Amino acid sequence: MTEPSAKAHKKNHLPLDAALDRLIHDPSPETVIALASDARLTEDLALSLLNRRDLPREALEELHKNASVNQYRKVQLAIVMHPRTPRHVSVPTIRHIYVFELVQVALHPVTPADVKRAAEEVLISRMANISPGERFTLAKQSSGRVAAVLLLDKEPRILQAALANPRMTEALIVKAVRAQTGTELLAPAVCRHEKWSRRNEIKMALLGNADTPFARVLQFAQELPVNLLKDVLRNSRLSPNVKNYLRTAVAKRLGSKTGR
Repeated sequence: MTEPSAKAHKKNHLPLDAALDRLIHDPSPETVIALASDARLTEDLALSLLNRRDLPREALEELHKNASVNQYRKVQLAIVMHPRTPRHVSVPTIRHIYVFELVQVALHPVTPADVKRAAEEVLISRMANISPGERFTLAKQSSGRVAAVLLLDKEPRILQAALANPRMTEALIVKAVRAQTGTELLAPAVCRHEKWSRRNEIKMALLGNADTPFARVLQFAQELPVNLLKDVLRNSRLSPNVKNYLRTAVAKRLGSKTGR
């Protein structure tokens, strides 16, 4: 039997007397890959290795398979958040990490967009089993897409926290207001909100929501330009009462312009 080449030996087995911590920044890809698979690797060494942005994909795969370090949640999270981790490693791992680790993944600036979205999807799928206290924190701190789900929460404090989320957008609120059900608390809350109640697109969505107080319907009908009121009449599922009022409001405003 022929002996393995020196290169193959280096790739698969680091010298037993090697100082592993001195190999963390080794420029050789083969050495780094071998280090990632070494059973003597510790949690701290694995995390130091994962701080390298230039890690080869093969090293990240070896870290994922290395039972000595993949048992640690910090290592799992760092593997998921590394920008060079292959998707077949990062996306399945996302399903096994904790709620607020998922928030970290979704908000980390260098996490690839598709991995962020996968983390958001897992968070949203778990929402029914998350405690009110955790939902309140998520409403305040999560990504806009996750916070938007909490706009329909039945606890007013959670809904209010979602409206105040710094990553919340007008488009997400419009989508939530246009939901078929579950807006009993949301529509009045948005109507009262100092920031969001001023946006024309949101006013238009509220006019088409059956849970919007009629006093606000009257107000928005006066504030919106006539061309936007016409869009509401064409595109929204309005109650007969609101539709008749908006038609009258449009006719009056057009008539007043014509009479000038």
